[in-house]
Amino acid sequence: MSEVRIAAESRTAFGKGAARKIRRADKVPAVLYGHGIDPKHLTLPGHEVLLALRTPNVLIRLHGEGVDELALPKGVQRDPIRGFVEHVDLILVKSGETVTVEIPVTTVGDVHSDGLLDQQLVSIAVEAEATHIPTGVEVDVEGLRVGTAITAGQLQLPQGAKLAADPEAVILQVSAKPVEAEEGEEGVEGAVAAAPVAGETAEAGAE
Repeated sequence: MSEVRIAAESRTAFGKGAARKIRRADKVPAVLYGHGIDPKHLTLPGHEVLLALRTPNVLIRLHGEGVDELALPKGVQRDPIRGFVEHVDLILVKSGETVTVEIPVTTVGDVHSDGLLDQQLVSIAVEAEATHIPTGVEVDVEGLRVGTAITAGQLQLPQGAKLAADPEAVILQVSAKPVEAEEGEEGVEGAVAAAPVAGETAEAGAE
């Protein structure tokens, strides 16, 4: 995984008022912690942070004002309406260090035509070297039939990654398509076909 370089400024003002002032300047308050260091309060450029966070487990190189560190986002607060990043917690990491992160689980292919794919987990916890975190794991579901289930222990993880979740946890399964709707439609169609129209009933009575 490549690094994203983001300029960081030291921050000495705290509280809601200071945070609002930072955000009005299109910047994001952040805290860097880990490895036993005292937390460092930083200010980061808002647009660059927003772009960086589009990549899961993005590795950020913080630089500027005596800061030259690698970090991973561990907590992100967003505006619930506009989606802007309001605050970021960052954890300090070093090359060669193993970290535990959640990576996305995606599927490729289509299950058998008589089944429906039910994906119960969209991410899974793995251990990986801090500078080589996989972007995700793919599961090939092509042709899987009803009743098939795939657990975490069956995932083909990228090289260097180790499962950090329950291997028995169900990632996805294939269930049968519901048939109630089809039967209901046939029943309605049959009832309509069998029911005589009002004119036909009157004519039959007249005969």
